[in-house]
Amino acid sequence: MSKQDVLRLPAEQLYKHEIEALIAEDKNEDKPAGWQLSPKAVLKFIVGGTANKIEITPKYIGHDRLVEIAIATLLTDRSLLLIGEPGTAKSWLSENLTAAICGDSNKVIQGTAGTSEEQVKYSWNYAMLLANGPSEQALIKSPVYRAMETGSVARFEEISRCASEVQDALISIMSEKNIAIPELSSEVNAQRGFSIIATANTRDKGVNDMSSALKRRFNIIVLPSPADLDTEVSIVSKRVAEISSNYQLKAKLPNREEIEKIVTIFRELRQGATLDNKQKLKAPSGVISTAEAISLLTNSMALAASFGNGSITESDLAAGLQGAIVKDEDKDKVVWTEYLENVMKKRGAEWRDLYHNCREINN
Repeated sequence: MSKQDVLRLPAEQLYKHEIEALIAEDKNEDKPAGWQLSPKAVLKFIVGGTANKIEITPKYIGHDRLVEIAIATLLTDRSLLLIGEPGTAKSWLSENLTAAICGDSNKVIQGTAGTSEEQVKYSWNYAMLLANGPSEQALIKSPVYRAMETGSVARFEEISRCASEVQDALISIMSEKNIAIPELSSEVNAQRGFSIIATANTRDKGVNDMSSALKRRFNIIVLPSPADLDTEVSIVSKRVAEISSNYQLKAKLPNREEIEKIVTIFRELRQGATLDNKQKLKAPSGVISTAEAISLLTNSMALAASFGNGSITESDLAAGLQGAIVKDEDKDKVVWTEYLENVMKKRGAEWRDLYHNCREINN
């Protein structure tokens, strides 16, 4: 199977040429144990620049200082916890940091209500266990186990969605830097370079609050939503172009005016006020994140390519807005109707077609 047929390549493969250019430029720099790049080269990979005349595309558009703090944390004995609203690029930053540091971002635990302690530590091939008893061959290593023995970075996505006892299984690992295997009377000890990058969603607060003991093992960085309209438009434009190329969508990319309209609507509904702060707004029940804006625009491209002339229309955008905003039919339809009539309708000729299309679908 060729790489062109893979829907989503891991970051270390997607940006392989950039990483190779950085490694070549970085050959005389001191690198921490287990790292393929120096901290400054990792920063350049994340925020962008040039290396050996190769353009390094920015992976995270935001506060460079937050990225510096994240990288510095991974040089210490503390692990990294990225917290933020949905769509603040927590997972994206986690994946790209791991790809740059150790060239393997696939040692991942996806936190859910069903995640078990065995998935954090190790489990067994039960057929082999019943046949021959506990053995190295019957042991199934978790991503954290494999990261410890190879001196690399493990990722733990949505850690706050796991039960408390599963979260607490990490405490001894992060403190003692080993995993005991009593069935084999042995243990695995972390090699230099081992660390964990975890992510947590602020919308999950109260689902399974992390204990203070676990929080103390992390250096916590809160990733903010994009600071202003232009920054969010840049993020959306970049990701829509990347995703549409990956999925080979046969439609023109949205222009800046179209992206700016969607981002404006999302920012206003998210903050509960118009951008000029002159009018208060009701917020919908769902998440109106940057990631949702990206999804809306790529879906609009798919509509335009499959059922239109290849150019996004106001009707395509309106269909996406209806699905993104009206998640709860009773509450959200009222919120969206008020926004259409009290805000969008009054914005003049350049918003008129979008208003009429949105109103038609909403009725």
